[in-house]
Amino acid sequence: MDMSRVAEQGLVLLGCGKMGSAMLAGWLDHGLPAASVWVIDPYPSDWLKAQGVNINTPVPEAPAVVLVAVKPQMMGAALPAIQALGGGGSLFISVAAGTSIATFEDVLGAGTPIVRAMPNTPAAIRQGITAVIGNSHTSDINLELAENLLTAIGETVRLESESQMDAVTGLSGSGPAYVFHLIETLAAAGEAQGLPHELAMRLAKSTVAGAGALAMAADEDPSQLRVNVTSPNGTTQAALEVLMHAEEGFPDLLHRAVKAAADRSKELSRE
Repeated sequence: MDMSRVAEQGLVLLGCGKMGSAMLAGWLDHGLPAASVWVIDPYPSDWLKAQGVNINTPVPEAPAVVLVAVKPQMMGAALPAIQALGGGGSLFISVAAGTSIATFEDVLGAGTPIVRAMPNTPAAIRQGITAVIGNSHTSDINLELAENLLTAIGETVRLESESQMDAVTGLSGSGPAYVFHLIETLAAAGEAQGLPHELAMRLAKSTVAGAGALAMAADEDPSQLRVNVTSPNGTTQAALEVLMHAEEGFPDLLHRAVKAAADRSKELSRE
C-alpha cells in the first residue's frame, strides 16, 4: 500500500468510531505516520488518544484525503468542519450510509472530487468488502487512491453508477447482520434438538465460517457446492426442501430482507 502522497499532504478523518478506528488501525499498520493524520471527533476514545495522531487540532489547508466516517444522523452537524477544504485538490471519501454524493457536492462544491464508499463490519478484522463510486470530478488516480486506502480493511469493488449503492447497502452493507442472525438461529435449532448451548454455538459459528471460506476458495460457484453436499434422499436434502420452499424459505425471505434494507437506504438519502 503506497502511503507516500497521503503521508506528505496529510489525511483528515472526520469521525473515528468503529469503522473509522478500523481504517485508521490499518493505515498505521501499513506505515502511514501518525503525525500525518488529523482526526476530528468530539468523543475520542482512549485507543485513539494513544495512537499519536492529531486530535481536534487545526487541519492542513490542502490534505490529500478527507475521509468522512460519521453516522448519517450526525452528518449535518459534522460537514461544516470540513466545508472549507472543498473545491481544491483534496479527495473526499465518504463511508456514511445513506448520504448521497449530491449532498456532499452541495456543501463542498460540485468541482470537488468525491468518492462514496460502502464498507461492511468485517472491516473490523480487515475482512470487509467495500463498494466505491466517484462523482464526475473523480479521476482514475483519485479512485485508485481511495481503493488503496480502503484495502486496509479488505477488498474493494467499483460500481457502475451511484444508483447501485442502495442494493449494495442491502446486500453486503447490512448482510453481516443476516449472517450473525443465521448463526444464532442455527445454534438455537441445534439446542432444540438436544445440544448444549455452548456446543451448538461453536458448531454453528465454525460451520458458517468454514462454509464461507470454502465458497471463497472453491472453483465451483455456491450452487454447485450445495449440490455437491446434497445426497439424494439424504439429510441435507431433507433440510433444503424446507429452506428452499418457494414462499417460506430462504429465497423469498432474503429477497424481501435485502429489498427492505435497500428501500430504507433510499429513504435515508432523502431525509
